[in-house]
Amino acid sequence: MRLERGQRRAVALVIVVTQLVVAVVTGVVISVAYGKLDKNFITGDPIDHKTKKHHHIGGDPLDILVMGSDSRAGAGNDIDGQTDIGERSDTTILVHVSADRKTVYGVSLPRDAMVRRPDCEGPDGETVPGAELDMFNAAYSLAGATCTVAQVEELTGIYIDHYVTLDFNGFKDMVEAVHGVTVCIPEAVDDSAHGITFEAGTQELDGQQALDYVRERSSTPNADIGRMKRQQAFMASMINKVVSAGTLTRPSRVYNFLKAATGSIVTDPGLSSLSGLVHLAWEFRRTDLDNISFITVPFEEYPPDPNRLQWSASAKGLWKVILEDQPLPKKYREEAISADKPPGTPAGSGAASGSDPGTTSGAPASPPTTPDATPSGGEQESDANGLCA
Repeated sequence: MRLERGQRRAVALVIVVTQLVVAVVTGVVISVAYGKLDKNFITGDPIDHKTKKHHHIGGDPLDILVMGSDSRAGAGNDIDGQTDIGERSDTTILVHVSADRKTVYGVSLPRDAMVRRPDCEGPDGETVPGAELDMFNAAYSLAGATCTVAQVEELTGIYIDHYVTLDFNGFKDMVEAVHGVTVCIPEAVDDSAHGITFEAGTQELDGQQALDYVRERSSTPNADIGRMKRQQAFMASMINKVVSAGTLTRPSRVYNFLKAATGSIVTDPGLSSLSGLVHLAWEFRRTDLDNISFITVPFEEYPPDPNRLQWSASAKGLWKVILEDQPLPKKYREEAISADKPPGTPAGSGAASGSDPGTTSGAPASPPTTPDATPSGGEQESDANGLCA
């Protein structure tokens, strides 16, 4: 059964948090809950913009850069004993929100793409010299989130309104707070070297399993690209669950989700308070699940090194679409992942979360939803990314 429009309020990673605030700050708990959660916020450095905001008649879109930090510092983040690797951003997604707030799409930016990096101010206040060519995620490693923002602005011409970073422990706690997230895995995974195993089929993952799922890149032919696609599918499924499975009506889950999120994200000063997020949340009341999707920037092999990538010429067309606040053209939507239908689930069914909002993680895997037949080209590509068709 398809959800009625009023039940299909969609959210991106940041918007998930903002929508949940509304359910928390009500009734007799408003002062206590608000006070505790508001103190959880970690404020990052302001953005030193490299481009100007393009204003539109009738309202402006929003562009938010979401980054996943692999720092092992802090409670719960030392997941593999690699405490001395510093901090990198292996996940970077540019989230574009249309001016009318009815459409949201996230664009994954590969960490291994070779790009130009601008001069940035490092954590110690010293200037980190730029480079004509470097890996995309070097900016974060050398000078933090604001350097990645500066890099994206210079490369695309898109003004970044806000940024958000999330660490390992916060990610796990957010998944636990909503009692697991459902994914579909086409073939069993046995990555013994990293202690990661999964059965094939549709299954609900707890926090640690979810982290393993979005970090694993050794079990599929497409490696890092497959990992990006699985991250997109996971976020689509998580959004689907938060919106469709009654999570917003369960105060304890809402509070735990917010507690995990606000204690583990770092944002620019403009987003580092509940009041700022609540104000933003109100703007998304007209956004539906079938209007939120995830894509990957067009890319190709970097000729001097087959282990690296570069953005292809058609990426320029995508940046123009975003700058002009246009819907995604068909050529960019062909491999899009929708929050209305995460891979392996029936469209509009809320199946990404299971029919029972009280279901806990760890349920046995059911068979993959892909038919038992010779796979098509699209199915082969899905398999190579570790996704069900």
